[in-house]
Amino acid sequence: TPSDLQRRDQQPQHTSGSTRRQHTGGSTPAAAPAAARPRCVTPKPAGPPNRRSGHAGVRHNGAMASTNDLKNGMVLSLDNGLWSVIEFQHVKPGKGGAFVRTTLKNVTTGKVVDKTFNAGTKVDVATVDKRPMSYLYADGTDYVFMDSDTFDQMYVPEVTLGTVKDYLLENMTATVAVHEGAALYVELPASVELIVQHTDPGLQGDRSTGGTKPATLETGAEIQVPLFLTTGEKIKVDTRDGRYLGRVNDKS
Repeated sequence: TPSDLQRRDQQPQHTSGSTRRQHTGGSTPAAAPAAARPRCVTPKPAGPPNRRSGHAGVRHNGAMASTNDLKNGMVLSLDNGLWSVIEFQHVKPGKGGAFVRTTLKNVTTGKVVDKTFNAGTKVDVATVDKRPMSYLYADGTDYVFMDSDTFDQMYVPEVTLGTVKDYLLENMTATVAVHEGAALYVELPASVELIVQHTDPGLQGDRSTGGTKPATLETGAEIQVPLFLTTGEKIKVDTRDGRYLGRVNDKS
């Protein structure tokens, strides 16, 4: 009938349209992965490099030792401080247990104390790295040293140097003791040679009297020198107490 023919004519059109809509709808999600493929994921940048100078950033871990193993120069971690062993003596009394009598020096303040340990007592030994370094220059209240092996630089506060700065010249080699990245103290040789920058004129005949007069060294420090010394002379000075040790005769 005409009605059946009309329905058959309309059915393919409906199916065809449905097919196109399904095909069209299916093509849209298929294109998404293709569009996503060109994306490039930038890798997360690595953290900043470790810029700590030389060995200053290395943390040294101490070790436990017995008081029977104490040695002069060993640094102990006691009472929230670092103490260097100056002297020690093992004592075995007739009665009672043995003990160790020690003299300790605080490596930061210079304070000296006597302390007694029972024999065999465990103590915390601090790892102190002593390095030869060259003094370069002063930067405000800091003194800049360079590691002679690695050429890395370290800033040492003036308070850490103490009286060492009175005898320190540029390019002079010193020993810097480092613990957990910080400079504990700086050591110079027992004596150094310095030029007398200024001193008042003295008398040659005063050589045997033992009299002294003040003299300003090229570092700016002031010490006592014999009356016969004159400005411009090179002398040897004890870095431990600033004593005058004698003239230096440069034969060149």
